[in-house]
Amino acid sequence: MLPNIPLAERMRPKTLDEYVGQKHLVGKNAILRNSIESGNIPSFILWGPPGVGKTTLAKIIAQQQNRSFYSLSAVHSGVKDVRETIDKAKKQAFFDRPNPILFIDEIHRFSKSQQDSLLGAVELGTVTLIGATTENPSFEVISPLLSRCQVYVLKPLEVQELESLISIALNTDPFLNKIPVIVKEAEAILKYCGGDARKLYNILELVIISEYDEKQIEKQIIITNDLVKSRIQENIAIYDKNGELHYDIISAFIKSIRGSDPNAAVYWLARMVEGGEDIEFIARRLLILASEDIGLANPNALLLATNCFQAVKMIGWPESRIILSETAIFLANSPKSNSAYMAIKDAQDFVKKTGNLPVPLHLRNAPTKLMKELDYGKNYKYAHNYTDGFTDQEFLPEKASGTSFYKPGNNSREKEVLEKLKKIWKKYDY
Repeated sequence: MLPNIPLAERMRPKTLDEYVGQKHLVGKNAILRNSIESGNIPSFILWGPPGVGKTTLAKIIAQQQNRSFYSLSAVHSGVKDVRETIDKAKKQAFFDRPNPILFIDEIHRFSKSQQDSLLGAVELGTVTLIGATTENPSFEVISPLLSRCQVYVLKPLEVQELESLISIALNTDPFLNKIPVIVKEAEAILKYCGGDARKLYNILELVIISEYDEKQIEKQIIITNDLVKSRIQENIAIYDKNGELHYDIISAFIKSIRGSDPNAAVYWLARMVEGGEDIEFIARRLLILASEDIGLANPNALLLATNCFQAVKMIGWPESRIILSETAIFLANSPKSNSAYMAIKDAQDFVKKTGNLPVPLHLRNAPTKLMKELDYGKNYKYAHNYTDGFTDQEFLPEKASGTSFYKPGNNSREKEVLEKLKKIWKKYDY
């Protein structure tokens, strides 16, 4: 019978001796191992790529030192959850008992206010904080909290370490050690896992289960590169925010909004949310889209996208998903225009071709007497002195006169703009 618990969880090490990798931190006489064995554990942040043992290491420390262990995910927890956990830790404070460990996964996703809520507990020793992050903590963790924590850098697992994990799983897992498995080729597994132990176990289990026959448990399973590739391609649902799929999904998200499909936009947003995508990355892309693809057809789009970006920075997960959803739906339902994008693109191309054309004298600044004597600013017409605040005068260099860069888009708002431009500017080709 197939096990219910994933292989990665079944194989999670319980002691430092079982822990594979990060010898520079937990090997013999290494800095973190010495701290663990001495019982003098500071608050610290583990910085490294996914699947290299950050969560496992935190759990081993708590177990080895017989400390209470509280775990929060920055993706799903808010300030309220942090405060409730700290209150629980305070109630367990006894003179003869070490303080609990508070593990926060993906701590870089905590907003400033969420990180601020940790400061007092860390400073007073109410909890020993262990944070895990895949992002540079210098940029993602607030300075007051960072100054109270050590930072330990974890490295991607090496080939020999990954191969040893495969061997350990096949020989010690109660389910796999009953199946005759031969790893003839491991290159594809190592390639697809990318140094991530969790992915390695997921791939190994996927391949074996796909070939496993409960009626013929003695049937030999031979793992080859071709077998791994075929099984991976059939199960490509995993979202990798650092890989090709990351770019494909954000592309699908943007194109769905540009194509005015709010349902598809929310679907691709959900894929990114569930995959742990950086919320600020999503919000930045919405900002770009608001000006590039909606622009002057609905100027409020840029305002909403700007507010969205500011809001997600303040709120953090999980509530930010609602703000992103609201913004994505609004942008998808907005009329579309790329006229502003095309205008600056065409103007840049023109500047590259023509170089630094001189500013017309009547538009030049004239702060000194000499400049005024040289006719700087002479004959400039102050628009507010004329009917409707407009008078026909030249604002482009002589060689650029009559060149139109802005071409209003085909939407109701810009159609009105076009009629106005046709009326007041006869020299442009509208």
